[in-house]
Amino acid sequence: MANDAAGAHAIGALPAWDLNDLYAGPDAPAIGEDMAGAGAAAGLFRQRYQGRLGNLDSAALGSAIAEYERMSEVLGRILSYAQLLHAGNMEDPAIARFHQTMQERATDISSETLFFTLELNRLDDDALEAKLADPAASRYRPWLRDLRALRPYQLSDDLERLLHEKHVAGGAAWVRLFDETMAALRFPIDDQLLPAADAFDLLTDRDLGVRRRAAKSIASVLKSHEREFALIANTLAKDKAIDDKWRGFKRPVSSRNLANQVEDGVVDALVSAVKQAYPTLSHRYYHIKARWFGWNRLDYWDRNAPLPEDDRPTIPWSDARRIVLGAYGAFSPAMAELGQRFFDRPWIDAAPRPGKAPGAFAHPTVPGAHPYLLLNYYGKPRDVMTLAHELGHGVHQVLAAPQGHLMADTPLTLAETASVFGEMLTFQAMLAAERDMKRRRILIAGKVEEMLNTVVRQIAFHDFETRLHDERRSGELMPERIGELWLEVQRESLGPALVLNDDYRVYWSYIPHFVHSPFYVYAYAFGDCLVNSLYAAYRQSERGFAERYLDMLAAGGTKRHKELLAPFGLDAGDPAFWAQGLGVISGLIDELEAA
Repeated sequence: MANDAAGAHAIGALPAWDLNDLYAGPDAPAIGEDMAGAGAAAGLFRQRYQGRLGNLDSAALGSAIAEYERMSEVLGRILSYAQLLHAGNMEDPAIARFHQTMQERATDISSETLFFTLELNRLDDDALEAKLADPAASRYRPWLRDLRALRPYQLSDDLERLLHEKHVAGGAAWVRLFDETMAALRFPIDDQLLPAADAFDLLTDRDLGVRRRAAKSIASVLKSHEREFALIANTLAKDKAIDDKWRGFKRPVSSRNLANQVEDGVVDALVSAVKQAYPTLSHRYYHIKARWFGWNRLDYWDRNAPLPEDDRPTIPWSDARRIVLGAYGAFSPAMAELGQRFFDRPWIDAAPRPGKAPGAFAHPTVPGAHPYLLLNYYGKPRDVMTLAHELGHGVHQVLAAPQGHLMADTPLTLAETASVFGEMLTFQAMLAAERDMKRRRILIAGKVEEMLNTVVRQIAFHDFETRLHDERRSGELMPERIGELWLEVQRESLGPALVLNDDYRVYWSYIPHFVHSPFYVYAYAFGDCLVNSLYAAYRQSERGFAERYLDMLAAGGTKRHKELLAPFGLDAGDPAFWAQGLGVISGLIDELEAA
C-alpha cells in the first residue's frame, strides 16, 4: 500500500471528465425532454415519409435526410452520455439500469425511422441518382454509398425491425453481462483484492515475483468464471452466425469488412503477410528478450516485463502531457492545438478506480458536443503511448465532426491510423531526445513490443476469432476447446521462446473486443502497418505532409481508404504495402539484435 501511495504521488493529480457538456446528470430534465422530442419527431417523420421516398424530388430528399440526421444525433447524444456514465462505474446498479433504459427507449424510437434507410436502399440506382441533383441531397452521397453497400444483405422490413428491436434483449444484453461481470471481478494479489485494470498492470511490474503472482491470480479468477465467459462467447457467435446466414454473408469476417469499407482480399493479404512474418518478428524478438534476461525462454508473465536495466522512474501525468503534445506540435502546431483542448477542458478521465472500465478508449459522442477519453494511467512508458494513441483518436474525431452525424464516423481501419500515428510521433520524439545508448535500446524495445502487440497479437486474435466462429457453426464449444484454440494460435504467433502453460488457456476470456465488436481486432494491425508506410512517406517528403494528413482525418467517413491514401502514393491493395509496413518492425528488431 505504501508503494501504491508513493506511485500515486509521483504521478500527480489525474484528470476526471465532466459529462455536463452532454447532460447534467441521469435525472436531468433535458434527457426526458430530448427523448420525448425525438420520439414525437420520429412518429411525424414516419407519417410524412414512409412509402413516399420514390415520389420526393431532390430538395425534398435532402431535407428528409437532414431531418433523419438531426433525430439520430439527439439519440446519439443520450446514448453517448449513458455509455460514458456506465464506463465510469460499471458496478453501480442505478447507472446500469439507466444505461439499459436509455438503450431500450432509443431502440423503440429508432424503430420508427428504420423504414427510411430500408426504403432508400430499395430505390434503383438511376432513380436515386436523379434525386441527388440538389446540393442538399448530393452532400450525403458518401453516406448513401456506404448505406447502399448493404443492399445485397438487406432483409424484409419486418425482419429488419424485429432484429433491431430484439438487439437490446439479445446481443446487447450479453455484452452488458460481460462488462458488468468483468468490472465486478477482484483478483487477490499480495493481500489485496484488485480490480482488473490494477491486476493486469502488475504484469508489467519490474519484480518477477509480482508478475508471477499477478498472472497466477488472473488465471485463477478467470478460470472460476470460465463457464460464464464461454457461454457468452458461444451465444454471441451463434447469434452472429444466424444473422450472417439470413443476410447471406459467406464468412464471419465479411460483415465487418463491409462495415470497414475494405475488401475481403485486402484483409486476407494483411493476415497472410503478418502470419508469414511471425518467425522474423515475434519469434525472433522474444528469443532476444529471453537472452537479455539470461534465460532460454520467457514465461508468459514476462512477455511485457520491463528489461532488466530499465530503471526509468514513474512518469508524472504532467510529463506525459508535455511529451505527447510536444511530439504532436513538432509535426503540426494545429494538431497540438486540437490535442491541447482535451487537457484544458475536462474531456479526459485518467485515474484507475474500482468499477471503471479497464483499458482505454476515445468516444466521439456526437458532432454537436466533443469526444471524451478514458484511460487508466499508472505512469509507465506504455501509458504515455496509450495517451498518445487515444489522443490521436480524439483529434481525428474533432476534425471529422464537421462532416455531420451521418458522415463523421470513420471505418475502424482508418480510425486506428490516427491513433497509431500519434504513437509513432511520440516514440520518434522520445527517441530523438534520448542520447544514452542504454535508454535508446529500452525505448526501441518498448516500441517493438507495442508493435508486436498491435500487429502480431491482434492478427492472432483475429485468427482465434475465425477458428472459434467457424467451429461454432457445427455446435457449441466447450470451455476446454476454446482454451485449446487460444493456446494454438498464441503458440503459433508468439513462438517457442514463450512458455504458455495451462494457466494461460483462459486468458482469451478477458478481451472485450471479442464481445463488443467481433473481428474488430485486425483494424489495429491494418492501422499499424499503414502508419509505418505513412510515416516513411512523411520522412521522405515532409513539405505539405502534415496538411495532407489533417485533411485525410477531416474527411471522416466521406472517402474510402484508396482515395485517402492516394495523395501519399500508398495503396493498401498492393501486397508490397504490407511488406513495407512489416519491414519497419523487422528493421527495429535488427537494430536491437545488433546492439
